[in-house]
Amino acid sequence: MGTTLRAEVVAGERVAALAAIQQAFDTVAQLESVLSTWREDSEIARLNHAVPGDTVLLSPTLASLLDEASGWSRETGGAFDPGVGALVDAWDLRGRGRVPLPAALAEARAASGLAQFTLAAVGRDRPRAARRSSAAWLDTGGFGKGVALRGAVSVLRRNGIASGSLNFGGQVAVFGDGPDERAWLVPVAHPERRDTPVAALRVRDASVSTSSQSEHYVDVRGRRFGHILDPRSGRPVTPWGSVTVVAADAAIADMLSTALFVLGPEEGAAWARHHDVAALILIRRGDRLEFRATPALRPLLVSPSPLSFGG
Repeated sequence: MGTTLRAEVVAGERVAALAAIQQAFDTVAQLESVLSTWREDSEIARLNHAVPGDTVLLSPTLASLLDEASGWSRETGGAFDPGVGALVDAWDLRGRGRVPLPAALAEARAASGLAQFTLAAVGRDRPRAARRSSAAWLDTGGFGKGVALRGAVSVLRRNGIASGSLNFGGQVAVFGDGPDERAWLVPVAHPERRDTPVAALRVRDASVSTSSQSEHYVDVRGRRFGHILDPRSGRPVTPWGSVTVVAADAAIADMLSTALFVLGPEEGAAWARHHDVAALILIRRGDRLEFRATPALRPLLVSPSPLSFGG
Protein backbone atom coordinates (compact mmCIF):
# COMPACT_ATOMS: atom_id res chain seq x y z
CA MET A 1 0.00 0.00 0.00
CA GLY A 2 2.99 2.26 -0.43
CA THR A 3 3.90 2.68 3.23
CA THR A 4 5.30 0.90 6.31
CA LEU A 5 3.48 -0.99 9.06
CA ARG A 6 5.01 -1.18 12.54
CA ALA A 7 3.58 -3.32 15.33
CA GLU A 8 4.23 -3.34 19.07
CA VAL A 9 2.43 -5.84 21.30
CA VAL A 10 2.43 -6.81 24.95
CA ALA A 11 2.50 -10.57 25.46
CA GLY A 12 3.75 -13.16 27.91
CA GLU A 13 5.95 -15.03 25.44
CA ARG A 14 8.07 -13.56 22.66
CA VAL A 15 7.62 -16.53 20.32
CA ALA A 16 3.84 -16.39 20.60
CA ALA A 17 3.89 -12.63 20.08
CA LEU A 18 6.02 -12.88 16.93
CA ALA A 19 3.76 -15.61 15.54
CA ALA A 20 0.69 -13.45 16.14
CA ILE A 21 2.34 -10.43 14.51
CA GLN A 22 3.27 -12.54 11.49
CA GLN A 23 -0.34 -13.64 11.10
CA ALA A 24 -1.45 -10.01 11.34
CA PHE A 25 1.05 -9.03 8.65
CA ASP A 26 -0.18 -11.93 6.48
CA THR A 27 -3.70 -10.53 6.81
CA VAL A 28 -2.48 -7.11 5.71
CA ALA A 29 -0.71 -8.69 2.75
CA GLN A 30 -3.91 -10.48 1.75
CA LEU A 31 -5.88 -7.24 1.95
CA GLU A 32 -3.18 -5.51 -0.08
CA SER A 33 -3.69 -8.11 -2.80
CA VAL A 34 -7.33 -7.05 -2.83
CA LEU A 35 -7.08 -3.26 -2.43
CA SER A 36 -3.71 -1.98 -3.59
CA THR A 37 -3.76 0.42 -6.54
CA TRP A 38 0.05 0.44 -6.57
CA ARG A 39 0.29 -3.03 -8.14
CA GLU A 40 -1.20 -4.46 -11.29
CA ASP A 41 -2.16 -7.88 -9.93
CA SER A 42 -4.56 -6.79 -7.17
CA GLU A 43 -8.27 -7.46 -7.33
CA ILE A 44 -9.13 -3.76 -7.42
CA ALA A 45 -6.66 -3.29 -10.28
CA ARG A 46 -8.55 -5.89 -12.34
CA LEU A 47 -11.74 -3.92 -11.82
CA ASN A 48 -10.01 -0.61 -12.54
CA HIS A 49 -8.67 -1.94 -15.84
CA ALA A 50 -11.77 -3.82 -16.96
CA VAL A 51 -13.31 -3.00 -20.33
CA PRO A 52 -16.19 -0.59 -19.69
CA GLY A 53 -19.46 -2.48 -19.50
CA ASP A 54 -17.83 -5.86 -18.84
CA THR A 55 -18.75 -7.39 -15.50
CA VAL A 56 -16.01 -8.50 -13.13
CA LEU A 57 -16.54 -11.13 -10.45
CA LEU A 58 -15.71 -9.77 -7.00
CA SER A 59 -14.63 -11.55 -3.87
CA PRO A 60 -17.01 -11.18 -0.91
CA THR A 61 -14.26 -9.13 0.79
CA LEU A 62 -14.01 -6.52 -1.96
CA ALA A 63 -17.76 -6.38 -2.49
CA SER A 64 -18.34 -5.76 1.21
CA LEU A 65 -15.65 -3.06 1.37
CA LEU A 66 -17.00 -1.24 -1.68
CA ASP A 67 -20.48 -1.35 -0.19
CA GLU A 68 -19.10 0.07 3.08
CA ALA A 69 -17.28 2.86 1.24
CA SER A 70 -20.39 3.65 -0.75
CA GLY A 71 -22.38 4.00 2.46
CA TRP A 72 -19.93 6.52 3.92
CA SER A 73 -19.85 8.40 0.63
CA ARG A 74 -23.61 8.90 0.88
CA GLU A 75 -23.39 9.76 4.59
CA THR A 76 -20.81 12.50 3.97
CA GLY A 77 -22.57 13.99 0.97
CA GLY A 78 -19.80 12.87 -1.38
CA ALA A 79 -16.95 14.44 0.60
CA PHE A 80 -15.57 10.91 0.80
CA ASP A 81 -15.63 9.09 -2.53
CA PRO A 82 -12.94 6.66 -3.72
CA GLY A 83 -14.04 7.03 -7.33
CA VAL A 84 -11.58 9.87 -7.94
CA GLY A 85 -9.14 8.01 -10.18
CA ALA A 86 -9.87 10.11 -13.25
CA LEU A 87 -9.19 13.24 -11.21
CA VAL A 88 -5.92 11.81 -9.90
CA ASP A 89 -4.90 11.32 -13.52
CA ALA A 90 -6.10 14.78 -14.56
CA TRP A 91 -3.89 16.42 -11.92
CA ASP A 92 -1.13 13.79 -12.44
CA LEU A 93 -0.89 13.35 -8.68
CA ARG A 94 1.05 10.11 -9.08
CA GLY A 95 3.51 11.74 -11.43
CA ARG A 96 5.07 15.18 -11.68
CA GLY A 97 1.77 17.01 -11.34
CA ARG A 98 -0.08 19.41 -13.62
CA VAL A 99 -2.96 21.84 -13.62
CA PRO A 100 -5.57 20.48 -16.03
CA LEU A 101 -7.24 22.73 -18.54
CA PRO A 102 -10.92 23.43 -17.81
CA ALA A 103 -12.08 21.03 -20.53
CA ALA A 104 -9.82 18.24 -19.22
CA LEU A 105 -11.02 18.81 -15.65
CA ALA A 106 -14.65 18.72 -16.75
CA GLU A 107 -14.02 15.46 -18.60
CA ALA A 108 -12.35 13.94 -15.54
CA ARG A 109 -15.20 15.03 -13.27
CA ALA A 110 -17.68 13.39 -15.64
CA ALA A 111 -15.74 10.11 -15.30
CA SER A 112 -15.45 10.32 -11.49
CA GLY A 113 -17.44 9.05 -8.53
CA LEU A 114 -18.70 5.72 -7.30
CA ALA A 115 -21.65 6.21 -9.64
CA GLN A 116 -19.23 5.23 -12.43
CA PHE A 117 -19.29 1.68 -11.04
CA THR A 118 -22.18 -0.74 -10.76
CA LEU A 119 -22.20 -3.36 -8.04
CA ALA A 120 -24.74 -6.14 -8.08
CA ALA A 121 -25.32 -9.68 -6.88
CA VAL A 122 -27.64 -11.98 -8.77
CA GLY A 123 -29.22 -14.81 -6.79
CA ARG A 124 -26.51 -16.83 -5.11
CA ASP A 125 -23.86 -15.83 -7.60
CA ARG A 126 -20.77 -14.01 -6.51
CA PRO A 127 -21.14 -10.22 -6.55
CA ARG A 128 -20.19 -8.50 -9.76
CA ALA A 129 -19.12 -5.02 -10.72
CA ALA A 130 -18.53 -3.04 -13.88
CA ARG A 131 -17.22 0.40 -14.70
CA ARG A 132 -18.94 2.77 -17.09
CA SER A 133 -15.96 4.76 -18.41
CA SER A 134 -12.46 3.83 -19.50
CA ALA A 135 -11.14 6.80 -17.47
CA ALA A 136 -12.83 5.76 -14.23
CA TRP A 137 -10.92 3.96 -11.49
CA LEU A 138 -11.18 3.53 -7.75
CA ASP A 139 -8.48 4.93 -5.47
CA THR A 140 -8.46 3.02 -2.18
CA GLY A 141 -6.00 5.40 -0.51
CA GLY A 142 -8.79 6.94 1.57
CA PHE A 143 -9.69 3.70 3.36
CA GLY A 144 -7.17 0.96 2.56
CA LYS A 145 -4.90 1.56 5.56
CA GLY A 146 -7.85 1.64 7.92
CA VAL A 147 -9.22 -1.63 6.55
CA ALA A 148 -5.79 -3.24 6.93
CA LEU A 149 -5.43 -2.01 10.52
CA ARG A 150 -8.89 -3.29 11.38
CA GLY A 151 -7.97 -6.72 10.07
CA ALA A 152 -4.58 -6.79 11.77
CA VAL A 153 -5.98 -5.86 15.20
CA SER A 154 -8.68 -8.51 14.86
CA VAL A 155 -6.06 -11.19 14.13
CA LEU A 156 -3.87 -10.15 17.07
CA ARG A 157 -6.80 -10.33 19.46
CA ARG A 158 -7.89 -13.73 18.14
CA ASN A 159 -4.35 -14.95 18.84
CA GLY A 160 -4.59 -13.97 22.50
CA ILE A 161 -2.67 -10.67 22.36
CA ALA A 162 -4.16 -8.51 25.11
CA SER A 163 -2.75 -5.16 24.06
CA GLY A 164 -0.79 -3.56 21.29
CA SER A 165 -0.17 -0.61 19.01
CA LEU A 166 0.09 -0.56 15.22
CA ASN A 167 1.25 2.37 13.11
CA PHE A 168 0.49 2.14 9.39
CA GLY A 169 2.02 5.13 7.64
CA GLY A 170 0.83 7.53 10.33
CA GLN A 171 -2.55 6.00 11.12
CA VAL A 172 -2.45 4.33 14.52
CA ALA A 173 -4.61 1.58 16.01
CA VAL A 174 -4.31 0.59 19.68
CA PHE A 175 -6.05 -1.96 21.88
CA GLY A 176 -5.84 -2.88 25.53
CA ASP A 177 -3.66 -1.06 28.04
CA GLY A 178 -0.53 0.86 27.09
CA PRO A 179 2.91 0.12 28.56
CA ASP A 180 2.11 2.16 31.70
CA GLU A 181 -1.20 0.29 32.19
CA ARG A 182 -3.07 3.37 31.04
CA ALA A 183 -4.59 4.23 27.71
CA TRP A 184 -2.06 4.61 24.90
CA LEU A 185 -0.55 8.06 24.36
CA VAL A 186 -0.84 9.00 20.67
CA PRO A 187 0.76 12.25 19.42
CA VAL A 188 -0.90 14.55 16.87
CA ALA A 189 1.50 16.23 14.46
CA HIS A 190 1.62 19.77 13.20
CA PRO A 191 -0.34 19.99 9.91
CA GLU A 192 2.78 20.99 7.97
CA ARG A 193 5.55 19.34 10.01
CA ARG A 194 4.78 15.66 10.43
CA ASP A 195 7.71 15.16 12.82
CA THR A 196 6.53 17.90 15.22
CA PRO A 197 3.83 16.87 17.72
CA VAL A 198 1.53 19.66 18.88
CA ALA A 199 -0.99 17.64 20.89
CA ALA A 200 -1.44 14.22 22.46
CA LEU A 201 -4.42 11.91 22.92
CA ARG A 202 -5.05 9.15 25.46
CA VAL A 203 -6.72 6.36 23.49
CA ARG A 204 -7.79 2.79 24.19
CA ASP A 205 -9.34 0.29 21.76
CA ALA A 206 -9.53 2.76 18.88
CA SER A 207 -7.75 4.11 15.83
CA VAL A 208 -6.36 7.60 15.27
CA SER A 209 -6.30 8.86 11.69
CA THR A 210 -5.05 12.28 10.56
CA SER A 211 -5.62 13.86 7.15
CA SER A 212 -3.78 16.89 5.78
CA GLN A 213 -2.01 17.98 2.62
CA SER A 214 1.52 17.92 4.07
CA GLU A 215 2.64 14.37 3.42
CA HIS A 216 1.97 13.74 -0.28
CA TYR A 217 1.96 16.56 -2.80
CA VAL A 218 3.27 17.75 -6.15
CA ASP A 219 4.80 21.11 -7.10
CA VAL A 220 3.66 22.65 -10.37
CA ARG A 221 5.23 25.94 -11.47
CA GLY A 222 5.81 27.00 -7.89
CA ARG A 223 2.37 25.95 -6.70
CA ARG A 224 1.91 23.00 -4.33
CA PHE A 225 -1.05 20.65 -4.70
CA GLY A 226 -1.83 17.98 -2.11
CA HIS A 227 -3.02 14.45 -2.79
CA ILE A 228 -6.46 14.85 -1.18
CA LEU A 229 -9.05 15.81 -3.77
CA ASP A 230 -12.52 17.20 -3.23
CA PRO A 231 -14.66 14.73 -5.21
CA ARG A 232 -17.38 17.37 -5.54
CA SER A 233 -15.28 20.06 -7.22
CA GLY A 234 -12.59 17.87 -8.73
CA ARG A 235 -9.84 20.05 -7.24
CA PRO A 236 -7.18 19.46 -4.57
CA VAL A 237 -8.28 20.62 -1.14
CA THR A 238 -6.65 23.85 0.02
CA PRO A 239 -4.03 23.02 2.72
CA TRP A 240 -5.89 24.77 5.52
CA GLY A 241 -4.72 22.52 8.37
CA SER A 242 -5.53 18.96 9.45
CA VAL A 243 -8.25 16.72 10.86
CA THR A 244 -7.63 13.93 13.33
CA VAL A 245 -10.43 11.43 13.97
CA VAL A 246 -10.59 8.83 16.73
CA ALA A 247 -12.96 5.91 16.14
CA ALA A 248 -13.33 2.35 17.38
CA ASP A 249 -13.23 1.13 13.77
CA ALA A 250 -9.97 1.95 11.96
CA ALA A 251 -11.61 1.98 8.54
CA ILE A 252 -14.20 4.50 9.70
CA ALA A 253 -11.50 6.68 11.26
CA ASP A 254 -9.62 6.61 7.93
CA MET A 255 -12.64 7.53 5.83
CA LEU A 256 -13.94 10.21 8.17
CA SER A 257 -10.64 12.04 8.60
CA THR A 258 -10.53 12.37 4.82
CA ALA A 259 -14.16 13.45 4.54
CA LEU A 260 -13.93 16.05 7.31
CA PHE A 261 -10.76 17.50 5.80
CA VAL A 262 -12.53 17.81 2.45
CA LEU A 263 -15.52 19.48 4.10
CA GLY A 264 -13.24 22.11 5.63
CA PRO A 265 -12.85 23.44 9.16
CA GLU A 266 -16.33 24.92 9.59
CA GLU A 267 -18.52 22.39 7.82
CA GLY A 268 -16.31 19.50 8.95
CA ALA A 269 -16.53 20.52 12.61
CA ALA A 270 -20.31 20.91 12.35
CA TRP A 271 -20.69 17.48 10.71
CA ALA A 272 -18.50 15.85 13.35
CA ARG A 273 -20.42 17.42 16.23
CA HIS A 274 -23.77 16.46 14.71
CA HIS A 275 -22.65 12.84 14.28
CA ASP A 276 -20.87 12.66 17.66
CA VAL A 277 -17.48 12.03 16.03
CA ALA A 278 -14.31 12.50 18.10
CA ALA A 279 -12.36 14.95 15.94
CA LEU A 280 -9.49 17.37 16.52
CA ILE A 281 -9.33 20.10 13.88
CA LEU A 282 -6.16 22.17 13.55
CA ILE A 283 -6.48 25.36 11.52
CA ARG A 284 -3.54 27.41 10.27
CA ARG A 285 -3.93 31.08 11.19
CA GLY A 286 -0.78 32.65 9.81
CA ASP A 287 2.07 31.42 12.03
CA ARG A 288 -0.21 29.99 14.72
CA LEU A 289 -2.62 27.08 15.06
CA GLU A 290 -6.22 27.16 16.20
CA PHE A 291 -7.39 24.00 17.95
CA ARG A 292 -10.99 22.85 17.69
CA ALA A 293 -12.00 19.72 19.56
CA THR A 294 -15.46 18.21 19.29
CA PRO A 295 -17.21 17.24 22.55
CA ALA A 296 -16.50 13.55 21.87
CA LEU A 297 -12.77 14.28 21.49
CA ARG A 298 -12.17 16.55 24.48
CA PRO A 299 -11.97 13.76 27.12
CA LEU A 300 -9.11 12.20 25.10
CA LEU A 301 -7.07 15.39 24.74
CA VAL A 302 -4.07 15.40 27.07
CA SER A 303 -1.79 18.18 25.88
CA PRO A 304 -3.10 20.73 23.40
CA SER A 305 -0.72 23.40 22.20
CA PRO A 306 -0.77 26.51 24.39
CA LEU A 307 -0.97 28.62 21.22
CA SER A 308 -4.73 28.55 20.94
CA PHE A 309 -7.68 26.42 21.89
CA GLY A 310 -11.27 26.86 20.86
CA GLY A 311 -14.49 24.93 20.53
